[in-house]
Amino acid sequence: MKTTSTATASIAGHQDLVAQVPRISIHVYCDTQQTAEIAQHAAADRRMQRAHTSVHLGGITAAFHAFQTEATPNLLIVESRSPRDTLLSELAMLAEVCQAETKVVVIGHVNDVLLYREMMQRGVSEYLVAPLQQLQLVEAIASLYQSATATPVGRAIAFMGTKGGVGSSSLAHNVAWAVARNGNVETVIADLDLAFGTAGLNFNQDIAPGIMEVLGQPDRVDPTLLERMLTKAGDKLSIFGSPGGVEREFLIEPAAVESILTGLRASVPVTVIDLPALWAPWVKYTLMQADQVIITATPDLPSLRNARSLVDTLKAGRPNDAPPLLILNQTGVPKRPEISAADFSKAVGVPVSGSIPYDAQSFGVAQSNGQMVFEVAPKSKAVAAISALVQQLVKTEKAVQKSSLTSALMKKLSLPRKK
Repeated sequence: MKTTSTATASIAGHQDLVAQVPRISIHVYCDTQQTAEIAQHAAADRRMQRAHTSVHLGGITAAFHAFQTEATPNLLIVESRSPRDTLLSELAMLAEVCQAETKVVVIGHVNDVLLYREMMQRGVSEYLVAPLQQLQLVEAIASLYQSATATPVGRAIAFMGTKGGVGSSSLAHNVAWAVARNGNVETVIADLDLAFGTAGLNFNQDIAPGIMEVLGQPDRVDPTLLERMLTKAGDKLSIFGSPGGVEREFLIEPAAVESILTGLRASVPVTVIDLPALWAPWVKYTLMQADQVIITATPDLPSLRNARSLVDTLKAGRPNDAPPLLILNQTGVPKRPEISAADFSKAVGVPVSGSIPYDAQSFGVAQSNGQMVFEVAPKSKAVAAISALVQQLVKTEKAVQKSSLTSALMKKLSLPRKK
């Protein structure tokens, strides 16, 4: 059994950013049905998709008998309702069959700091006090595989329109520009509309053509390779995408998207993903794996129908994540009937997080000049609305180093963190 320390980045949002769990084997031995159900739901979380997780009943005793004849997994999670002395005896028994490289997490029902310290001395990686929440368990697992010297995990924000022409790409590019320029945060725009993407045009840049190399060989993707594929669009802003064109067909596999997201998260604090308005397995995968999803819609019936379908799908597939942010764009077009924000929100099932007024002049000039609307109309109502969205999305802070004492038990006991 080994102890580890963790590092996380402090990022604004409904919850702390939780890293992806690597490709490891996890066995969970529960002492209660409630914890077993929590573990099953946690195993289905998007951040756990690369891990192979199996959940069993029987607690520490069942784990002891199971691993007398087989090797222990990368991570073993055991639950016990036993009092302090009995629990320590059970762990001593488990240590007889547990391989040295296996990390062990204990879920107990005794809220005792002395017990926690005793477990740390015996090599337990983490102690959690039941009852647990799904995301709490995922976070505890992910933290075990983030070393104290690791690069903080970056945040991936996916933008998708409810149909073509709603302005999702323009919104994504302006948000990325504002995060990089005004927030002074390294940001990458991943324009995944390979045939018709507009990131290069909107920033007046010739996009490097190497994305097909990345998509064709996802196993070779690493931060160094991705760095060669980026096109600089400012001191803190880069673009990862395609020059565009329909001369060839673009086939994207979810595995390639996973490699790209993993590489970018390890390289930059913020990745803005510009998704095309189409439905495909890789698009769904990207939406499910993003840390935040922004849906852009116009206040009309087709957008409402598609927004509701997207929101329902995301809520079902991301139960431990905040719901997507819904942005109404191009509101207030003269003489055009439109659905009010209140009615749109009620029908879709999430609040409208922002409304961007129709401003054809400012956006048209910005697009023609290869600039952002922030540059051509900084005092416009549209810029004010986008700036408010940026404030919702990102809060720039340095990574906070956490020691192993920042466990769920320590938080419950409100003990000071080790510096």
